Amino acid sequence: MSSSVEAVTPRDPFAMTHREILEAMTGLLAALFTALLSTTIVATALPTIIGDLKGSQTAYAWVITTALLANAASTPIWGKFADLFNKKVLVQTAIVIFVLGSIVAGFAHSVPLLLVARVVQGVGMGGLTALVVAIIGSIVAPRERGRYSGYMGAVMAVAMSGGPILGGVIVDSPLGWRWCFFVCVPLAVIALVLLQRTLRLPTERKTGVSIDWLGAALLTGGVSVLLIWVSFAGKAGYYDWISGESALYVGGGLLLLLAMVWVESRAKSPIIPLPIVTERTTGLAIIASIAVGMGMFGATTFLGQYFQTARGFSPTIAGVLTIPMVAGMLAGSVGSGQLITRFGKWKGFVVAGATSLVIGLGLLSTIDHATSLWQVGIYIALVGLGVGMMMQNLVLAVQNTVSVHNIGAASSSVAFFRTFGGAIGVSVLGSVLATRVGELSAQGFDRIGVQAGSSGGGNLDIGALPAPIAAIVRAAYGDATGRIFLIAAGAAIVALLAATLLPNNPLRRTIDIDPNLDPMRAENDADDAPVGEFDGGRQKVGAGSGSA
Repeated sequence: MSSSVEAVTPRDPFAMTHREILEAMTGLLAALFTALLSTTIVATALPTIIGDLKGSQTAYAWVITTALLANAASTPIWGKFADLFNKKVLVQTAIVIFVLGSIVAGFAHSVPLLLVARVVQGVGMGGLTALVVAIIGSIVAPRERGRYSGYMGAVMAVAMSGGPILGGVIVDSPLGWRWCFFVCVPLAVIALVLLQRTLRLPTERKTGVSIDWLGAALLTGGVSVLLIWVSFAGKAGYYDWISGESALYVGGGLLLLLAMVWVESRAKSPIIPLPIVTERTTGLAIIASIAVGMGMFGATTFLGQYFQTARGFSPTIAGVLTIPMVAGMLAGSVGSGQLITRFGKWKGFVVAGATSLVIGLGLLSTIDHATSLWQVGIYIALVGLGVGMMMQNLVLAVQNTVSVHNIGAASSSVAFFRTFGGAIGVSVLGSVLATRVGELSAQGFDRIGVQAGSSGGGNLDIGALPAPIAAIVRAAYGDATGRIFLIAAGAAIVALLAATLLPNNPLRRTIDIDPNLDPMRAENDADDAPVGEFDGGRQKVGAGSGSA
C-alpha cells in the first residue's frame, strides 16, 4: 500500500530542506506564540479586569467575543491577501496592528475602550492566524507537514499553558492586570525582528489584483449582527430568544450573509472562493472546525471564570489548574503530527480527536461548584486532547486538496469558521451562563429571604458582596457552568459526524498540486499568471529563491 502511495505522490525536488524550513518558522512561531499568549493571559485576568472596570457578565463575554469577531472577520481578508501579495510584509503588518491594540488595551479605563482595543488586537491576530498557516503550507508538502504542524501545536500548547499562569502571576503582583497586555509588546517586537532575519519567500508579482471589499463588508456585517443577537438575548439580556427583536436580528444577519454569497459567486477575486469552501473535504472540515472553536475558546474562557468565581481560587492557581487541558493539547497535536508524517494517515486522528472532544465536553457538563478538582482535570485533559488532534489536522486535510496559489484562501476559510465558532460559542455560552446564574442566584436569595433581581448580568465583583450573598452567587456560577458545556458537547457530536464523513485522501508529497486537478488554480493561472518559475505544476521554492 505504501509503495503505491509513493508512486502517486513523488517527492518535490524543489522543496526547502528541513533546516531551511525551521529557520523560516522561527519568526512565524514566535509571532503566533505572542498572539496566543495574549488571549490566554486575558482569559485568566478577565474576572479581575471586569471587576475593576465595573463590568457585567455580558461585558465579560464580549471582551473575548470582540477579539474573536475581529479575528474571524479579518481572517478571510488576510488569507486572500496572502494569495495576492507579499506574505512576509503582511505578517509583519499584522504584528504591528496587534502591538497597537495591546498598548491601547493596557491603558483602557473603561469597558468600551477595552472593547475597541480588543477589536484592533483581533484584526492583528486574524492576520497571524491566517498567514502563519498559509506560509507553512507554501513551503512544506502535505505529506511532510504533519511534524511541522506538531511544532505549531507545541507552541500553541506552551502559550496556552504559560498564558494563564503568567496572567495569574501578573494580576496577583504589584504590576496589575494592565501588564497582561503590555507584556505582549516586547515579545511581538522580538518576533518582528526574527521574521525580518529568518523568513525568506519567493516573490511573486501579480497584476490586475482586485479585492472583493463588498463581500468582506457583508461578511463582517452578517457575522456581527448574529453575534450581537446571541449576546443580548435571553432572560438576563434585553429581549427573549423568541421575540420580535430576535427575529429582526436573525433575519438581518441571514440576509447580509445571503447577499455575501451572491456577491462572492460573481466576484472576480472573492474573499471566500465558493468552489473551495463547497468542496467536500473543505466543507466537512469547516463544520468540524466550528465545534473545535466552540470547545477551545469556550473552555478556556469559562474555565478560568469557574475556577476563580465559583471555586474561589486566585488567578495564579486558576491558571495552574488549566494545565491538564494544555497537556492534552500538546500530546494530541505533537503526537498526531509526528505519526501522520511517519505513516501518512490522518483521518483516524481527526476522528479520534472528535471522539475525545465529545467525551470531555460531555463529562464537563456534569460539574458543579463542588466537583473534585482531579475529575475536572481529567475532563479538560480529554477536551485538550481532542482539540490538539483536530485543529491543525483539519487544516492539513484541506490544504492537501488545493494548490499553493489558493492555500491562503483555503486555510483562512477553515480558520475563519473555527474562530467564528469560537465567537458564537462564547456569546451563546456566555448568554446561557448569565441566564442560568440569574435563575440559581434568585432561588438562593429566596431561600434566605433576600429579595433581589437576576444577578446574572450584574457586576462581577463578588468580593465586594456580603459573605452569605457571595456564597450563593459563587455556587450559582459553579452549578450553571455544566449547562454551557452540555451545549458545547452537542456541537462536538456534529463535529464527530463531519469528521467521520471526511474523504480519506492520501497526502501528496509535492508542495503544489497538478493544475488540471484544481479548477481554481487553472482559473487563476488563466486570469493572472504570476512571474516565477514553475515545473510540472510545482513551484520551485528553496533557499535561493529570493528574499521577500
